[in-house]
Amino acid sequence: MDEQPEAVQRPPSLGEAGGAGALDRRAELSEFLRSRRARLKPEDVGLPAFGRQRRVPGLRREELAQLAGVSVAYYTRLEQGNGRNVSAEVLDAIARALRLNDAEHAHLTHLAKPKSHKKKRSARPQQVRGALRQLIDALDGVPAYVTGRRSDILVWNRMAAAVFGDWSELPAQERNWARLVFLRPAYRDLYVDWDQKAADIVSHLRMDAGCHPDDPLLSALVGELSVKSEEFRRLWATHDVKEKSHGLKRMRHPLVGDLTLSFETLRLPDDQEQALITYHAEPGSPSADALRLLASWGTDASRSGSVTPRL
Repeated sequence: MDEQPEAVQRPPSLGEAGGAGALDRRAELSEFLRSRRARLKPEDVGLPAFGRQRRVPGLRREELAQLAGVSVAYYTRLEQGNGRNVSAEVLDAIARALRLNDAEHAHLTHLAKPKSHKKKRSARPQQVRGALRQLIDALDGVPAYVTGRRSDILVWNRMAAAVFGDWSELPAQERNWARLVFLRPAYRDLYVDWDQKAADIVSHLRMDAGCHPDDPLLSALVGELSVKSEEFRRLWATHDVKEKSHGLKRMRHPLVGDLTLSFETLRLPDDQEQALITYHAEPGSPSADALRLLASWGTDASRSGSVTPRL
């Protein structure tokens, strides 16, 4: 399993530079592998820990190479950012050695063996099918919205506006979860577990960046957030990636108080870059009563006390 990639110098990454140029895939590959190796200790993978002092945290390169069944020279070149000739078999072995989860494994593959795009990506806004718009409008009492690339919020229903704020009052560019969470203080107040929400957003952007490193709008977004938010810079530097398709969100709504809502993320079969997200409360719970109250207020809820007017 020892293909021979060419040695390259480690380039600066977008996260380090904080600029708006295209994301450097080789730097991202290098930093991702380093960060995953650093989180493992020899005892985590059944290796003896020789000596007490280590110059760097985590596994040494030679230890990782031994676990993956590749030469140290080969793995070193790969960690320098060159995955040009790497095979899926080698990537699988490295993923197993690094104890990567499914999302991390997919991210590694995207970075090391990016898909070639025959057509230049259009700069036009993503479009949501009319039938899908009708569907979310028909979800009476269920907050629902559709997200696209870069965590953009594409369409939403009146219940989503009542819970999260009336996004129609914002410029189209600002209808983006990353900008809302990191740059608008009202969303820090809205989410009880704001730190977890922030980490989830950054993990999603990392996966998007791995799939589309040449997206200038994503690079500009990361550059802007890196400049304006110290918390974003810290989270971006961790290189964590994960997909969270369902779970619970706890919120403190300015009109109805505490809300505990379950969410489901449904990827569209004909467009994996769009997802329908719905929220619901446990039947008979105080949160269910609160949602019914918001539903009865309708658009007045988003205008008189939701998060958007206070942004």
